[in-house]
Amino acid sequence: MLFNTIQFIIFFIVVTLAYFSLSWRGRWILLLATSCYFYMVFKPIFILILFGTIVIDYYAGIWIEKSRDQKQKKLLLIISLISNIGILAFFKYYDFLQDSVNGLLASLEVRPLFPPLTRLMPTQVVEWITTGSGKILLPIGLSFHTFQAMSYTIEVYRGNQKAERHFGIYALYVMFYPQLVAGPIERPQNMLFQFHSYFKYDFEQVKSGLMQMAFGLFKKIVIADRLSLFVDHAYNPASDHNGLTLLLATVFYSFQIYCDFSGYSDMAIGAARVMGFTLMDNFRSPYEARSIPEFWGRWHISLSTWFRDYLYIPLGGNRKGEFYKYRNQLIVFLVSGLWHGTSWSFVVWGGLHGFYQISASLRDKWMKKANISIPDNLFTRIINVLTTFALVTLTWVFFRNSISRSLEILKEIGNLSLSDRISSPLNPTEMWFCVFLIILLLVKEHYYEKIPTRNTLVFFILFPMLACVTYLLSVITEKQFIYFQF
Repeated sequence: MLFNTIQFIIFFIVVTLAYFSLSWRGRWILLLATSCYFYMVFKPIFILILFGTIVIDYYAGIWIEKSRDQKQKKLLLIISLISNIGILAFFKYYDFLQDSVNGLLASLEVRPLFPPLTRLMPTQVVEWITTGSGKILLPIGLSFHTFQAMSYTIEVYRGNQKAERHFGIYALYVMFYPQLVAGPIERPQNMLFQFHSYFKYDFEQVKSGLMQMAFGLFKKIVIADRLSLFVDHAYNPASDHNGLTLLLATVFYSFQIYCDFSGYSDMAIGAARVMGFTLMDNFRSPYEARSIPEFWGRWHISLSTWFRDYLYIPLGGNRKGEFYKYRNQLIVFLVSGLWHGTSWSFVVWGGLHGFYQISASLRDKWMKKANISIPDNLFTRIINVLTTFALVTLTWVFFRNSISRSLEILKEIGNLSLSDRISSPLNPTEMWFCVFLIILLLVKEHYYEKIPTRNTLVFFILFPMLACVTYLLSVITEKQFIYFQF
């Protein structure tokens, strides 16, 4: 179920009203049942996969906590992790590995290594989990709820979280509908105790949550989907357009993907807050970052901290010297690239961010050794913000396109000429309106890190009204959120 639909608005109103009319027991049952419905709207059969991993992780957590043998605890953790990663790997990466490895072997005149799915499972099952072209369907939000489930067993193993004995509450931790399909990726320490709590109706919480949902909807359907009209036109195919058009499309895409994903996060966080739950912030004005490390402290925070705590630190972090520190950073970003998508262009995207991160560390080390300091004033802050934005925007080209098309786009941008004219499906007024929306977004996020809770009449009325008018006039169609594919 998409957040930017009338269907979800009705669903949200009905569920929320019912939630506040029930006791604690009735509430968790309601939320679990409606979360199952929310998930099954996409493809009902995939809930069986989700249920299977929930059962495995639920019992693994209990057995890990009960065990006094460290080797047994580790074995149980490995079983839990393999079950989660195995399902993710099959559904998300089987086609990618099959195409990549078999293609390489074919070039060497070697027989394919990965067999067709029809040889691995019954025909009926293949029909359930594949598209008409035979490609495996990715269960919606699989990457997100897999990582959330893994964090639970890891934290129980580390002794930071008690195993959840209430099966319904644990299932709700994995399936809580606001953040089920696109995060934020929560930790058990933040969520499980909240599901055991009884939240009374709080007008300020409801008001704040509704405003955040309204602003998230505004970012998605008024900004992101409008920008996508120009981006799709310029990138499909890119060879039809000049450098100026492609440069503007690349800048627009930076804001499109930000408004699309942060808009979803705002709606998820806001929907949860209306009912009294607190989800972690996922974005903090990332395009105000003055460096790549700062950018990753502001962008998709729940994922970047997940990789830090469960991959970077276990690899050794920065404890084993500079070489291993840089190696670990590069591994994390390459894995992050693969997590985002099954294409080598995502690996390039992650590799570029890893290169940026390492370069920033080496630069800071050299400047410290040479006793060089840069004055912190308005001019240097603006230069740093613009430089960081330019570097991040360059990587989004690979995130959005194949490697070959990305190189083609960058080549055309490099050949930009003052005589170029913008080719756009939007008229001049609509183009300037896109620019106005981006400026409005930047101003709002600069002066309000969060949607303010007082003196918010303008935000409370303006954003929902603009979103509703845009929706009702059908200026923007119901487009799926970009991060649903991950």
